[in-house]
Amino acid sequence: MSMAFLISLGGFLLLGAIGMPIAIAAFAASIGYMFISGQDVGLVAEQALNGLFNSYVLLAVPLFILAANFMNAGTISDRLLTFCIAIVGRFRGGLAHVNVLASVIFSGMSGSAIADAAGIGRVIIDLMTRNNRYPGGYAAALTAASSVIGPIIPPSIPMILYALISGSSIGYLFLAGIVPGLFLALVLMILNVAIARKRDFKRDDVVPLREIPRVTMRAFPALMLPVILLYGIYGGITTPTEAAAIAAVYALILAALFYRSVSWKDFYLLVLDGAKSTSVVGLIIASALVLNYLVASENLPALVADELAATNMSPLVFMLVINVIILVLGCLFDATTLLLIVVPLFLPTAELLGIDLVYFGVVITINIMIGLITPPYGILLFVLNGVTGIPLRDIIREIWVFVAALIGALIVLVLIPDMVLWLPRLFGYTG
Repeated sequence: MSMAFLISLGGFLLLGAIGMPIAIAAFAASIGYMFISGQDVGLVAEQALNGLFNSYVLLAVPLFILAANFMNAGTISDRLLTFCIAIVGRFRGGLAHVNVLASVIFSGMSGSAIADAAGIGRVIIDLMTRNNRYPGGYAAALTAASSVIGPIIPPSIPMILYALISGSSIGYLFLAGIVPGLFLALVLMILNVAIARKRDFKRDDVVPLREIPRVTMRAFPALMLPVILLYGIYGGITTPTEAAAIAAVYALILAALFYRSVSWKDFYLLVLDGAKSTSVVGLIIASALVLNYLVASENLPALVADELAATNMSPLVFMLVINVIILVLGCLFDATTLLLIVVPLFLPTAELLGIDLVYFGVVITINIMIGLITPPYGILLFVLNGVTGIPLRDIIREIWVFVAALIGALIVLVLIPDMVLWLPRLFGYTG
């Protein structure tokens, strides 16, 4: 490892620590590395642009962002929320179950934990805290925990990024996320039942059984979006990127023509918001790709692989160690930075130990998402504090039990790889 890299890495960490946006800090560190090592500074721009424009798979990211914006517009989210209330709202702690089920459904539309928490999550928190039904801290903590499911059940923006750096099939990664995502939802619902009984949460208003067919029909067109998306990919009709385009068009037709809930002005604002979100994500991806070039130039993945191989650790011990490292880093860095810079360091070792890369990617993605809600720096906690006004200390006090439950679920998935790989193998995966 050269002195130029060590100085640049120190500069990157220092700039990040003083509050500079990660993308800007990464670009600054990369430029510093080029100066110190005597390389052409223009390589920074070249690597960033080549990484963005030569990757067809990245085109899916803005399309999924647009689809999520259209689905969150107008009455669509209200119809889906009413459907969730009708299905699980009748049980003790019903609105908390609604929170989890809504995250499962919306995960099939956005692929983003932050979009889930800031969008439908805010609406559910308002419902849960109305008339003091649930403490604000509990409602926000559960919303943060359930938002973790968003990037696990397809579509998933983090899994698209993982496919970019690992060469894994996006289709099989998406398939591999379904069972773990549903497992996480089940764990959260079981935990909520226990907490509801212990804290004596009252039953919520029950939707009569005779109303369920009507509520389901009102939400049915929106519920079909994930089905169309998955059928297109796994039926061999479309690539994941083409499926993302179909999802965006379908969501727009649904919002603008079918439900008539989006005006021309709304359309402009939704596209503008999508462009802003895409720009932020794109800047982070570009900066991470440049840092990844620096890491590759220093041959760090091979060095890490050699060092880890020398320890003669088993695949299980490797998975446990890497999960601890990623969980700690997930509290400090955003998902994109970890996926594009840190995770590639461990891929050669994972392959050397015979660990399936689809399984590895799903487990690491879940781990990174748990980091988003882990105090004191979990970004989702700050997002929910900002959009709801619920004190951060109240959210942190309630979040620990959910973090513990999700880590427990993660350990189960690490120990039982077949929970991740069963569905992909059912569809022909032989990895």
